[in-house]
Parts: sequence; C-alpha cells; structure tokens
Amino acid sequence: MTFTRNKLADYQARHFSWRVEDRIGHVVLSIPERKNPLTFQSYAELRDLFRALCYDQDVKAVVISGAGGNFCSGGDVHDIIAPLTRMSMPELLEFTRMTGDLVKAIRSCPQVVIAAVDGVCAGAGAILAMVSDLRLGTPAARTAFLFTRVGLAGCDMGACAILPRLIGQGRAAELLFTGRAMTAAEGERWGFFNQLVEPDKLLVEATALARRLASGPTFAHAMTKNMLNQEWSMTLDQAIEAEAQAQALCMKTEDFERAYRAFAAKQTPEFVGR
Repeated sequence: MTFTRNKLADYQARHFSWRVEDRIGHVVLSIPERKNPLTFQSYAELRDLFRALCYDQDVKAVVISGAGGNFCSGGDVHDIIAPLTRMSMPELLEFTRMTGDLVKAIRSCPQVVIAAVDGVCAGAGAILAMVSDLRLGTPAARTAFLFTRVGLAGCDMGACAILPRLIGQGRAAELLFTGRAMTAAEGERWGFFNQLVEPDKLLVEATALARRLASGPTFAHAMTKNMLNQEWSMTLDQAIEAEAQAQALCMKTEDFERAYRAFAAKQTPEFVGR
C-alpha cells in the first residue's frame, strides 16, 4: 500500500501566514490592524492545517503567534459575532462544533505546539493559547476568556475542561465567570505561561524552544503529548499500563538506540524522530 504524504512546507495559507523553516511550522495570525481576529474562514483553515499535520513527518514543531504586537482578539465582531445572531440553532451548532474541532486538531497533532503571546489574547485567541502545549508570553500579554462579557457561557471550546488543569479550578472559575483579563504576571505565577520574555525576544525564544524540541526524539515527544491528553480520563492503574505500553514502543525506536550509543561513547545523541 502506498501512502501519499502531505508536504505542508509548500502549503499556501489563505487566511493567515504559514511557513516552514528548519522543520518548524510558523502560524502567524495576520490582521494586525484589528488585533488578529479569527473569521469563519480562518477557523476552518486552521482546523484543516492542524489535521493535516498528523500526516506530515517533516514538520516537527509549530509556533503560533500574532502580527503587530498582539496575539489574537478572538472571533471577529463583524465577520462572526453579527452573523451568529442571525443563525438558526442547527447553524450555530455547526459553528460551535467546528471551533471545537480546531481544538481537537491542535491537541491531536503529534507536533508540540508553542503559543508566543504578546498583547491582546482574548476569547478564541485565549483558547488557542490555552490548547497549545507550551506558552511563552511577554509582560504586555493580557489573556481574557471574555465570553461572559458578550452574554455567552465560559464553557467554550473546552475551556472548562482544560483551563482548570492549567491554573486550578478556583482561578479558572474566576476568569470564566468574570471575563476579566489575566495579567502576564498572574499567568506566569499560576502556570499558564511557561516563561515571560521581552517582546523583542518572544519569537526568538519560542523558535529556539521549538528548535530544541524538533532536534529531540520527536516520536517520543508525540507519545508524551498523546499520553498527556489521554490520561485525563484514566484511572491511575490504566495510566500506568498505558504508559508501560507507550514506553515499550519508544524503546523500539531508532532514537532510543542512538541515545544509548551516544551515551556509551560520551557523545550527544543525534535524534531522527523514529
């Protein structure tokens, strides 16, 4: 059987910027004059891109950022919010399921996804940061799950499941009920941000982190990501057995053998991702 592999290095995105450099995929939300809002089209294209990443063995990590000093202002008021007020229930459910599919696509792709957050990070933009595997921010980052401020519930795109696991139930409840912005300092202290860096260093640091991960045992990284997701619904006994099976698979990889040989020779291993 012959499989056709996607070549996402050649993919031309229509509703955001996409490029691949040194095995790192860069998603740049690029409507800076409106603080990089999401539209129906960009939601769908992002979903399709992250779904396709499951089948691309050349892209090893992904960095999501925004243009013009902001990350993402969420769903566009005119392109999304206004049309939603005129939709029927089936149409609304189709939309909310589509946005949820974007979350599932980011969580299920094997690449480690890093959010580089500066300035405004609100609504669906906050969700994009939340569902990334790692988050770097700047002191200017302001993250707001502001759904309640527009008359909606805080339970949007998995927020009630994921956010409490990142920052704790009480803190998540406060942000989801009030819609207030979490400061960068709070985000770092609470564990939302892995690191804060100055704005001019944000993409440099995010790319450097992505490059370190891409040069590592990426098959094993994908296994770690998968287990982090799957073990939410497991008992401890189930998790221990699942990890036993996952680690046994990793022990059959070329990377595991390379690491042993490098250790024995007192050298740094060169991983190949298989």
